[in-house]
Amino acid sequence: MADTDRTSAKAGTGFVRRIGQFQASAINMSQMVGIGPFITIPAMVLAFGGPQAIIGWAAGAVLALADGLIWAELGASLPGAGGSYIYLREAFQYRTGRLMPFLFTWTAMLFIPLIMSTGVAGFVQYLTYLWPSMSEGQGDLVGLAMCVAVVALLWRRIESIGKLASLLWVIMIISVACVIIASFTHFNAADAFTYPAHAFALGSGKFWLGFASGLTIGIYDYLGYNTTAYMGAEIKNPGRVLPRSIIYAIFGVMTIYLLMQIGTLGVVNWKDMIDPSNPASQSVAAVVLEKVWGKTTADVITVLILITAFTSVFAGLLGGSRVPYDAARDKVFFKQFGRLHPKHRFPTLSLLAMGVITAAAFLLSRHVGTSAKTPPLTVLITFLTTVMVIVQSFAQIAAVTVLRRRQPDLKRPYRMWLYPLPSIVALVGWLSVYVFADKNNPGLHPIEWSLGWVALGGIAFLIWAKLEHTWPFGPKEIREQFRHAPEGADGTEQRDPQEAV
Repeated sequence: MADTDRTSAKAGTGFVRRIGQFQASAINMSQMVGIGPFITIPAMVLAFGGPQAIIGWAAGAVLALADGLIWAELGASLPGAGGSYIYLREAFQYRTGRLMPFLFTWTAMLFIPLIMSTGVAGFVQYLTYLWPSMSEGQGDLVGLAMCVAVVALLWRRIESIGKLASLLWVIMIISVACVIIASFTHFNAADAFTYPAHAFALGSGKFWLGFASGLTIGIYDYLGYNTTAYMGAEIKNPGRVLPRSIIYAIFGVMTIYLLMQIGTLGVVNWKDMIDPSNPASQSVAAVVLEKVWGKTTADVITVLILITAFTSVFAGLLGGSRVPYDAARDKVFFKQFGRLHPKHRFPTLSLLAMGVITAAAFLLSRHVGTSAKTPPLTVLITFLTTVMVIVQSFAQIAAVTVLRRRQPDLKRPYRMWLYPLPSIVALVGWLSVYVFADKNNPGLHPIEWSLGWVALGGIAFLIWAKLEHTWPFGPKEIREQFRHAPEGADGTEQRDPQEAV
């Protein structure tokens, strides 16, 4: 048996470490970019009321980097399949048993598909530039077909997926590069840097309400920097590759977003972006390309943008489907989710379930958005951020400190820079996103729905714990899986099986 396969067998994961640095960074960046910036640039301008919207991208980058450093430390020291599930399990098992990993899996089964469904909704919305007569029913069918296609492409070996992700990453880079180049070849600095009166009125409540809305949009566009953390059991040399894949992706995408925002503002007047009757409010990148290079070129690159949207959903379901698998394998979720494909070694039921929920969320957002006069993308962003923040973001910030105290001898190939400052910055940022959610989305009540979902998860946990005779109806099971991990499972250098031959 090759070295890598032997390590996987010892760790009990069934996965093989075959994803290297470039592929890992490509997977993160593909998930981060997606259709988000092409759709949300007008939304960001609307939130701030002018070209000062650049603040939202900068604030989102700061929050993403602070939170990314948390993921980097946890992912490097606990490199298993499941990401947050593992981190919360290891940190909070001492006091609350399996409650936190159960709640995370419960919420992840909802918020991960919600994130993926934004890519589907954005794909359909952007397709209207090429297909302006598309009906609502036709849009529904397009979105459903996209979900089926993503699941079908993921139904294969992980090394094939890594190569496909790299190819799709190249297409993504080409599409965003074309928009950026087109913008700066016809750039008007006066449009990009002329701000309305009171644009930076820091003492105004309106500014901070807009800031919170812009931060929510910004962090949504950066989401995906943690995708490889869910695939920790499939990353070669995770102690080195995983933190770098997160940090490289954040800085790379931050540069792309800032250039795109500034560039489009220098070609399309910001007032056109917030006019619902103007095409720039729906397909701003296509409008930029059409103005600079003509309709034919705009159509061609719009196809690449749609491929980029597809790529984001592809990469997200790739990583997200590993979460319920790891939970089921650890007997904290339905055991059926713990099965791998006998030949291709990927979690079958997890992938199928998340694909179905993604499709359902896409359809529901279109109907809820219509009744509430809210765009489907806004509906999805609102609910996914509020559901995600409670169990994942807040708890994971605490997990870094808890693990440093509970497992001080845990091998940490990467330690967070300037600890605990990034944790504090991340906490303030996520609190801003959550606290202002209701005010920025009247009629949707995202805070109440998120609390209700978590409460329902708590009830489900009590029922499950009673049946399983575990805490609080039985003894706690303390498992420090990574504290005394076998050689190679904690982030040391691993060899590809082909290289070992």
